[in-house]
Amino acid sequence: MGNQQIVQKLWNLCNVLRDDGITYHQYVTELTYLLFLKMMKETENETAIPEDYRWDSLTNLHGLELKTHYQKLLIDLGQESNPVLNQIYTNAKTNIDEPKNLEKIIRSIDELDWYSAKEEGLGDLYEGLLEKNASETKSGAGQYFTPRTLIDVIVQLTDPKPGERCNDPAAGTFGFMIAGDRHVREQTDDYFDLGEKEAEFQKYKAFSGVELVKDTHRLALMNAMLHDIQGDIILGDTLSELGKDLKNYDVIMTNPPFGTKQGGERPTRDDLTYATTNKQLNFLQHIYRALKPDGKARAAVVLPDNVLFESGIGAKIREDLMDKCNLHTILRLPTGIFYAQGVKTNVLFFNRGTVDRENTENVWVYDLRTNMPSFGKRNPLTEKHFEEFVKAYQTEDRTSIKDERFNVFTREEIAKKENSLDIGLIADESLSVYENLPDPIDSAEEAIAKLEQAVGLLNEVVDELRAVNSGTTYKESDVEVSMVAETAEVGRNE
Repeated sequence: MGNQQIVQKLWNLCNVLRDDGITYHQYVTELTYLLFLKMMKETENETAIPEDYRWDSLTNLHGLELKTHYQKLLIDLGQESNPVLNQIYTNAKTNIDEPKNLEKIIRSIDELDWYSAKEEGLGDLYEGLLEKNASETKSGAGQYFTPRTLIDVIVQLTDPKPGERCNDPAAGTFGFMIAGDRHVREQTDDYFDLGEKEAEFQKYKAFSGVELVKDTHRLALMNAMLHDIQGDIILGDTLSELGKDLKNYDVIMTNPPFGTKQGGERPTRDDLTYATTNKQLNFLQHIYRALKPDGKARAAVVLPDNVLFESGIGAKIREDLMDKCNLHTILRLPTGIFYAQGVKTNVLFFNRGTVDRENTENVWVYDLRTNMPSFGKRNPLTEKHFEEFVKAYQTEDRTSIKDERFNVFTREEIAKKENSLDIGLIADESLSVYENLPDPIDSAEEAIAKLEQAVGLLNEVVDELRAVNSGTTYKESDVEVSMVAETAEVGRNE
């Protein structure tokens, strides 16, 4: 049984809990509590767990006794001094009311093919479960999960290297950092090419993040642990005072949350130059300020369209970004690739300069949105869709590229547009059917002229009708009727 089959079996267990009123997201959190204990047994790492609370303590109990034991286990493990146990189980509580449902889930987990799961990678198994959760629109978890294909493309182009400090200030389930770790492992033979200190740095210091939502933070910790990453994943808000100490990173890759600050309040930290209720604009400020000012530090950030064109403070933040950084590439993403339908997004790629002025000279924009198919569950986004963009991005002399989707704009051109970055979209072929239609102004003027003519004819009819008396002949009346009919026909045609 492969990991995909195991993921599906685990996911199907959610049906058991419907009667308990448990949501998909609660179910994944509940699975995390149980899977942690099971995976610690399978990887022979149970020594940190008190013996009374190890996996076998769950498989040996039944009914109400099992539920009571499980509830106590969650509370006590959350109070352990071991930092991993403490973070996974802090404030943990079960949402399962029915003891028989809890027992069925534990039995089902125990009976899965864990040998195959370990062979394929427990981290990949857990990521598959998170991806399944995010793809279910009812779960509401899509906001915490960036599509794997997009993450892999961003990591490939941002290219984190051994020894670099990488961070995600809106970590979600830690997908960007895990992909970054995978990328560096592939370049270094799973870190065997590195010295002992360098390999230790990669495991404990290279990858870090911040996540605001407690349950999502729990999932991120579990995800990192199963991928053998023990970097710092902070539970907190990057836009609070906490964020002031997050700086001097070599690489930042992130997909900040969409929307405004709850209640419309501004961020609580006081070091951002331009305070606004727009979360993405605040995150953008944090990101380019948190990069090391050495000319090499770089970021890739997924942002919605409004960040590109919002006026006022938005324009000032974009100007500040283009001053402090070289904003060299914008990727206009297709619609439908995130689980919030209709959201239009982009990826901004930029490098922090060594000085804080005039770092951006040209911005290259790749339009992967216009004249693209509609993406969704039935037509997923794949790496093949990004092939031409990756080729264009990596070409040293971009002026040699012959691709209508890839266009360049000078800093002066952007300044004339009041620093709007809502640029680079090509002609929409779906609108070409209207190209041969007459000019709308000419058509309107022609219609007005004909209507004025019709009104004149009607006035003549009224005057004639007033002039005739009750002795009007049939022939005269026939003339009036004919004129009315003609006028009515003109009006109808218009």
